[in-house]
Amino acid sequence: MKAKAAIVLLICFFALLFVSGTWAAKGDIYIVNINDAISPGIAEYIKDSIEKAENEEAACLIIELDTPGGLAESMRLIIKDILGSNVPIVVFVAPRGARAASAGVMITMAADVAAMAPGTNIGAAHPVGAGGKDISGKMSEKVINDMVAHAKSVAEKRGRNQKWVEQAIRESVSVTETEALKENIIDLIAEDTDDLIRQLNGRKIGDKGQLKLDKAQKVIVEPSLRTNILKTISNPNIAYILLMLGLAGLYFELSHPGAIFPGVIGGISLVLAFFALQTLPVNYAGILLIVLAIIFFIMEMKIPSYGLLSVAGILALLLGSLMMFKGTGPDMELSWTVLLPTLILISAFFVFVAGLVFRAQMSKPRTGTKGLVGEIGIVKKALTPEGKVFIHGELWNAKAQEEVDENTKVRVVSVVNLMLEVERLDEPSGA
Repeated sequence: MKAKAAIVLLICFFALLFVSGTWAAKGDIYIVNINDAISPGIAEYIKDSIEKAENEEAACLIIELDTPGGLAESMRLIIKDILGSNVPIVVFVAPRGARAASAGVMITMAADVAAMAPGTNIGAAHPVGAGGKDISGKMSEKVINDMVAHAKSVAEKRGRNQKWVEQAIRESVSVTETEALKENIIDLIAEDTDDLIRQLNGRKIGDKGQLKLDKAQKVIVEPSLRTNILKTISNPNIAYILLMLGLAGLYFELSHPGAIFPGVIGGISLVLAFFALQTLPVNYAGILLIVLAIIFFIMEMKIPSYGLLSVAGILALLLGSLMMFKGTGPDMELSWTVLLPTLILISAFFVFVAGLVFRAQMSKPRTGTKGLVGEIGIVKKALTPEGKVFIHGELWNAKAQEEVDENTKVRVVSVVNLMLEVERLDEPSGA
């Protein structure tokens, strides 16, 4: 009975602890600091923060933003989470000297309240391809029109300047905080976060009610370890390099069992690569082609194809790498400055290792009974037809098709059940 009472009391204690903790968080101001390029890791960080703010019934969530831009796919995910949030979202371009460029423009426009600090700027949202290169041809027109339509839709929903956001995308225009306020791009200018909170207090946010921040506490939402790792490796180029390193390490371990280190590095790299790929728009046909390339390289070790399987492996690796990501924008493509060197190095590595294994398989055995075939020995007991032969520092039972006298050199023809079959050499041996 005492044990049951103790368990009940313990459960009640933790329940009260949970309830009190939840109650203490109600009405607080959650703050997220983004000082990085927009990536899948940042998108997950913001999504988790919004969910946490909703679960804890926060008064609002402030995103302090300073970004040069980033991936269009991640930007769209962030905008979707902001527009779907039950908690008022405030995007604050801060501190002084910060900017909301490219993808940061659309994220700011999507907020319930958009604010900027003095000395900041917003704009230059023209889309670029991988590595910062301009997009050319029909693809440029397609990407720009798609982004303009999306941005104007967001601006219309929030009652902001649609004409300006179109100029920011098509002409890369950029404005200061005072110009942004004048052009109805943002809602207010604040010196810092505390000044922002004072101006937000009592403000009505559409259908989300009026902000009451008199007694609200500031809660900084820190990114989790998972988010920090994801922020680092979720770049398509880094994910691709990790995948290649992982496959190369495991390939070396399989071809040279016992090396251990390459297998460990390969395994870790492969896990990190799959962790990153789950957040990126992956084309699994590309992944299958890369796996097929590995199979071709393994077959090269077993089958004398005179290099044809290696060529097929390199071709499959190239096609798989080009098809690996299927994002709607070119910022989801692999950079050629990463793709070509990685492809050349990894292909050369696979071919080199396959060649080593193939040569080892084709070379004459040097140990065991098979290693004795072709070796020269000296008869120590006459072969009539059986006798003894001294070879490799050991005395072996041996037989020959003809009688062979002592101190005669013989060559091993085969080994059967630890019995050497030998043949006489032409030259006699001195005693």
